[in-house]
Order: sequence, then structure tokens, then C-alpha cells
Amino acid sequence: MPFWELQKQLGIDVDRWLLRQSMPQPYGKAGACHAFEREWVECGHGLGQTRARRECQPEYEDFMECMHRTKLAVRLRTILEQRDKMIKEGKYTPPDYHKGKEEPRP
Repeated sequence: MPFWELQKQLGIDVDRWLLRQSMPQPYGKAGACHAFEREWVECGHGLGQTRARRECQPEYEDFMECMHRTKLAVRLRTILEQRDKMIKEGKYTPPDYHKGKEEPRP
């Protein structure tokens, strides 16, 4: 079909425009979340939009976590709150190098 060859004739690749991590990256290396995005796209390929949203939700969540690191931020905040609570209770004393004090130099 001539329509499908149009992209090849013009030298464009629509997939690279539609996918975030498939775009040309510095030094020609794949983006950090490229694999997660590919899994998500491959999962939804050939399914309808409604069915793909339901069946490919785990792949989409993995991709969004890789892009935005929201679960990591929540986990880090919880750890820091626990540390602050333990410092307040006197159960934990951070080392000097965590308090901003420098080690004595020779």
C-alpha cells in the first residue's frame, strides 16, 4: 500500500515521536525507562483502548514509576520521618559527618 510506505519515503518514524523514551537520546544510548515503555506499548498493541487500560495497568504503573519516581519519594520521606522521630526520642544519634561537622584534618 502506498500509504504505509509514505513514512519510509519521507524518512520519518511516527513511533519515535509518540514514545517518550524512544526519541533520540544523547550519545545514542537508550533512555533509562525505554524498556518499561516498550513493555507497556507491546502489551497494549492490538487491544482496544478500554481493554488495554485494564490489562496493561501493571506495565503502565512500572513505566510511570520509572519516569516520576513517586513510590521512591514516598519511601524516602517515610524513612526520613522515622529517623527524625528516633532522634527526637533519643534512640538514634546521627554520626558527626551527617551533622555537617568536618573531620579534623592533619
